[in-house]
Amino acid sequence: MRKNLNRKQRGGNFKVFALVTVAFIVMQLLSSMGMLKSSVKGQLIPICVYIVLAVSLNLVVGVSGELSLGHAGFMGVGAFTGVVVASSIANVVSNDLVRLLIAMVIGGVMAGIAGGIIGIPVLRLRGDYLAIVTLAFGEILKNIIGNLYIGKDSHGLHFALNASGLVMEPDGSMILNGPMGTTGVEKIATFGVGFALIIVTLVVVLNLIHSKEGRAIMAIRDNRIAAESVGLNVFSFKIKAFVVSAFLAGMAGALYGLNYSAITATKFDFTTSINILVFVVLGGMGNIFGSVISATLLYMLPEMLRGLYDYRMIMYAIVLIVVMLFTWSPQAKNWVQAVSSGSVMRRVFGQKKEAEDE
Repeated sequence: MRKNLNRKQRGGNFKVFALVTVAFIVMQLLSSMGMLKSSVKGQLIPICVYIVLAVSLNLVVGVSGELSLGHAGFMGVGAFTGVVVASSIANVVSNDLVRLLIAMVIGGVMAGIAGGIIGIPVLRLRGDYLAIVTLAFGEILKNIIGNLYIGKDSHGLHFALNASGLVMEPDGSMILNGPMGTTGVEKIATFGVGFALIIVTLVVVLNLIHSKEGRAIMAIRDNRIAAESVGLNVFSFKIKAFVVSAFLAGMAGALYGLNYSAITATKFDFTTSINILVFVVLGGMGNIFGSVISATLLYMLPEMLRGLYDYRMIMYAIVLIVVMLFTWSPQAKNWVQAVSSGSVMRRVFGQKKEAEDE
């Protein structure tokens, strides 16, 4: 029984990694042959970012069973931390790839610290209360970033919560300018690093899910009282999943921030958190493969419908409703299971064969 379960897990993991790797190779080949439009190229890195965000949020929502609506806040912390770090070490580290990796790691660490600070009081709540408080904390993080001024001169970095309080030398430069965000950011993000980040995220999340800690987290999700009765530290396991999720979101945010020449804090509001949650729900709670597929398709869908102009968001909403109804319909689930198992095809071809024999 255990061997069959392990074989099934390895098969599912292989399917996810194979899909991501094949997609990366295909995109690289098409790009090298000049067959990708500039609009499609511009979407490659954001797709990688949102795949990481969806998979990391699934660790909290699907695996831990906690409804978090502040994931965009951790993404914002990582994004602006990454921009500040990359700008600060530009004169010290000349290699763009090394600078990008350093910025992503530090952005992830800062987001993880923010996740730990927020998670300590928040994860003691449950259900709707948890969702409301995480939403509030996400908005707090966004507003703090939106009112922060950071400048750089020969003496280093300078921080202030208002423009008049920032004292710098005349030759200094602004990195973060309050509500105006950052401008003139050097775009050093690459699709290859985005692919590598997806692989790292999948390795971390899947190994955590299939480890003893992951099984304990899912046991707490399924029956908190039973888990507590056998001695599991509920809060400890919850905070681990929450911090890991925040760390990965911060790394994705740093990659996102260094893909654009200008970003503002308004990008990381609750609407972005809801969009990421939609990716998770439509892909399937706890289904990592589904999160990868849904994040890719749903991010590309508005761009694919751009030719419909004013109707494209209406069509996007209709597609979401149809997919949701199809996903949660018992009849649809039975049909998909029958198709995947091959029983439908055997029935169809079996009827054809009987007709030919007659």
